[in-house]
Amino acid sequence: MRNLRSVADAIDAIENAPRTSGRLIVGITGAPGAGKSTVAAAMVEVLGPTAALLPMDGFHLPQATLVEFGRRDRMGAPDTFDVPALLALLAAIRVPIENSGDPLSAPGFDREAEEPVPGAIHISPEISTVVVEGNYLLLDSGGWAAVADYLDLSFFLEIDLELRRSRLIARHEKYGKSPAEARAWALGPDEANARLIETTAARADYRLSL
Repeated sequence: MRNLRSVADAIDAIENAPRTSGRLIVGITGAPGAGKSTVAAAMVEVLGPTAALLPMDGFHLPQATLVEFGRRDRMGAPDTFDVPALLALLAAIRVPIENSGDPLSAPGFDREAEEPVPGAIHISPEISTVVVEGNYLLLDSGGWAAVADYLDLSFFLEIDLELRRSRLIARHEKYGKSPAEARAWALGPDEANARLIETTAARADYRLSL
């Protein structure tokens, strides 16, 4: 695994990656608050109109389902996502571009409601690079292991621990939690997930330290 220090270095790696007739699928992973969404969006902007962003958050299970399964209090854990749906979409993305047909539909995520939004993202036939960002792209348990098989390149993003935690707390407050609730969630469920995600770093092709 190579260490990179800038988004520009990551872009170079993507642009020099071998391509087949299918789309290039790039994975950006890391702990909650590491900046995955920001970095992935920056990559897509630089790569231009033939690149698309696919956040893993859209594959959260709906709130009602989490309540039914007794998992609402740890939303964001590996078993609170619809992994089969993510795998099915990645398989469709992998189809050779010349055979891709109609645009693919993917769910987005409403952070205020904390609910997936079906059909919010469209990946058109001319898209040749899809940047997927999410916590568990390199996890090898709980049904997640097959995700890595679809990734042509993967980056594990890491930043200063205290900065990451402060970002998380600020995000939770922004979307409605009280300061105490935000801190409890960031240092509770989020931190448990972060420890698990850190164990997947060795599976990445590149470690991106910003």
